Amino acid sequence: RRPPRSTPLYSSAASDVYKRQIMATQREFSIFDVFKFANVNLDPLTETFDTSFYGTYVITWPDCCQIIYNSLSIPKGYILGKVEGNRDNEEKKNWHGHVSAVTVAPEFRREGIAHKLMDLLEQVCIAVHNCFFVDLFVRASNAVAINMYKVLAYDIYRVVKGYYAGKSGNKEDAYDMRKSLPRDVNRECMVADKKEIEPSEVEFI
Repeated sequence: RRPPRSTPLYSSAASDVYKRQIMATQREFSIFDVFKFANVNLDPLTETFDTSFYGTYVITWPDCCQIIYNSLSIPKGYILGKVEGNRDNEEKKNWHGHVSAVTVAPEFRREGIAHKLMDLLEQVCIAVHNCFFVDLFVRASNAVAINMYKVLAYDIYRVVKGYYAGKSGNKEDAYDMRKSLPRDVNRECMVADKKEIEPSEVEFI
């Protein structure tokens, strides 16, 4: 006997599994994705910026900004990246990719999506931009993210004191984490002049 129209064909739990298993599509992030990624940005550790922020990334570094949808057009996760520094300066060796944001919707975690997005950015930084390294900032208290980055071969390069706003008006330290790329043959970019710096000393933001 067929169920009445008002009866859902899937339970809530089954529906979640169904959504996770559907094939995914990856493409460049579009400014229109800003109006669709609310489910991804529900994570309290994911910051939501004004539209101009996303617009700058989409226009300036389109190949470094990627989003993954499932076939129901539900966003699963995205990454916003950029490249900065002096491209041809072999002395400074500061031409690098930077991860400004990488996040995955809670219902789609443990599928390797963040790993895939990070790998996509790294490959662009190698093949297109010939960067020395990729870096990112992460809250010192965000143990889950820090462990994930370590699995992806990122190391803590230095500490930026009081970089993030914390609870009750306090400041929280950031870990500046890096991964050396093939252009950094001798891993010189992984050696910091200072292990701790102030936010005012950060050259690239």
